[in-house]
Amino acid sequence: MYLEQVSLIVEDYDDAIRFFVDVLGFELIEDSPALTSRAGRSKRWVVVRPPGAVTALLLAKADGEREAHAVGDQFAGRVGLFLRVEDFDSAYARMLEAGVEFVGEPRQEPYGRVAVFLDIAGNRWDLLGPPPAAG
Repeated sequence: MYLEQVSLIVEDYDDAIRFFVDVLGFELIEDSPALTSRAGRSKRWVVVRPPGAVTALLLAKADGEREAHAVGDQFAGRVGLFLRVEDFDSAYARMLEAGVEFVGEPRQEPYGRVAVFLDIAGNRWDLLGPPPAAG
């Protein structure tokens, strides 16, 4: 058993794809036409995930006023997603150069080096380095 996908509500499919694929380095797994469950309006089934990962993000374009209000605030201002990388320093530098907005400076925690960043919608993520070696 594993968590296959997590939905992330976005304003625009193509802008979100550019952010996750071009900026963060995720893979575009699927981009297919689909229909909404409400009123059968057209939408897209857009799935991205980090290279080698099992769990993916379903990029869901906001449909209606309630969903539009959730864009960028899916976790009520808290960090809601966690991106673990093998080389924290190079990932951090690459993301800074690509224009990713970080909230504060990197810091060391018992679970690894961490820096909070915002995705294209404004949701908070933790960029996490490797956990410390057991000693």
